[in-house]
Amino acid sequence: MPSKESWSGRKTNRAAVHKSKQEGRQQDLLIAALGMKLGSQKSSVTIWQPLKLFAYSQLTSLVRRATLKENEQIPKYEKVHNFKVHTFRGPHWCEYCANFMWGLIAQGVKCAGLNSEGLYRVSGFSDLIEDVKMAFDRDGEKADISVNMYEDINIITGALKLYFRDLPIPLITYDAYPKFIESAKIMDPDEQLETLHEALKLLPPAHCETLRYLMAHLKRVTLHEKENLMSAENLGIVFGPTLMRSPELDAMAALNDIRYQRLVVELLIKNEDILF
Repeated sequence: MPSKESWSGRKTNRAAVHKSKQEGRQQDLLIAALGMKLGSQKSSVTIWQPLKLFAYSQLTSLVRRATLKENEQIPKYEKVHNFKVHTFRGPHWCEYCANFMWGLIAQGVKCAGLNSEGLYRVSGFSDLIEDVKMAFDRDGEKADISVNMYEDINIITGALKLYFRDLPIPLITYDAYPKFIESAKIMDPDEQLETLHEALKLLPPAHCETLRYLMAHLKRVTLHEKENLMSAENLGIVFGPTLMRSPELDAMAALNDIRYQRLVVELLIKNEDILF
């Protein structure tokens, strides 16, 4: 009768063989899609080989991203948003996702200011931003943030940024923060996206849904880049320190993370359709 160790060894060998065959089948599919063969046999037209290898690597990347998008999506939540606003200070925010940003984006930025130059980068008048905050505190969902009340769109965007800065727990939570920073330090684009996707899974559902909604909005902002001059990189500079804060108390460590915070938001905006 075979020993436990030998049985375990056979099981491990079978798993390795199965994995090898699976990887071989994936490579065969990619090669078939490219109409090429990789091996020791030389192509009669060697000038095409570098192009074929480049195409092979690109197709591999597309397959990895498609797998990320289709098979491991962040779970969608059945509960619908309640777009009512109760208080700026909290904790009584939206009944589902616990924030009041919906009105600001839907009523303010979305309708009035996507073409405004320097959107989210230009600061509004601080006293009027405080007025918007007080209006939400006082009037809740009845707060008037229309263009008739606040002609300068930067007042509305300033109130939105102030809301995120004032959250006691950042939208990208302290617990998930290290994984997001780790993703920004990875050089391989596909591995970077996969790590970022894993980081999103660490967020509470309300935080993840809020981030998804905000990133979809910021993606729309970048579609008007010719008019507003706000690229994903520029928005990352603005929103990086706003949406995520280092749990470390060391000032130098927090300062060093700023560039990675910017990159995280930039990646979330650019890959919003894949990650969410």
